[in-house]
Amino acid sequence: ITEAPRGILYHRYALDEKGLIIAAKIVPPTSQNQKRIEDDLREYASQLVAWPLEEATWKCEQAIRNYDPCISCATHFLKLTVERADVEGV
Repeated sequence: ITEAPRGILYHRYALDEKGLIIAAKIVPPTSQNQKRIEDDLREYASQLVAWPLEEATWKCEQAIRNYDPCISCATHFLKLTVERADVEGV
């Protein structure tokens, strides 16, 4: 177990009789936080539906970076789709 800036990094290794790695399991903080990131993003994005699409996308990417600054360069992949209804829900 290693403490990383964005959470706990778990890793486990199996070695053979020569000390060579034969299996490894690494669980980074991002995968541990994934559900929470998605839940928070859904909640946050629902508050941004009236915002211009470019700004709302940027805000959602910023929310992702709050959890994991290491994926800040990868969050531009985010394709935000906004469905808006008028006041009467049509």
